[in-house]
Amino acid sequence: MDDKEFFRAVAERSGLSRQEAADLTRATLDTLGHRLSGGEARDLALELPEPLRGSLQAGQGEMEIFGPAESIRRVGVHTGLTEPEAARGVRAVLSTLQEAVSQKEFAHAMSQLGKEYAQLVEATR
Repeated sequence: MDDKEFFRAVAERSGLSRQEAADLTRATLDTLGHRLSGGEARDLALELPEPLRGSLQAGQGEMEIFGPAESIRRVGVHTGLTEPEAARGVRAVLSTLQEAVSQKEFAHAMSQLGKEYAQLVEATR
């Protein structure tokens, strides 16, 4: 899956425009980069299309602990989307991420993020 296909899938899942989906994807990956350990963010980034890798790796450093609500809030602030739009978008990005990377790598990331994040993915199935 290349970056354009990724954005298209996020747009379809979220009901947002392709440009909004692109901004949302980058903001979500940046937020996840802050939430994941540096090693996990790097490993996950290596399985993403090249144009998306930098967004995930931008947050590398000391791992921050926060839940999905804070992720959604941060994405909303970054993109200017409403909370419901940001929530739909984060779910769409996580679901698309699950399709775009190996099952093993996605499981590793979800194990760091926790059950609440996994429930966001399950909510879109």
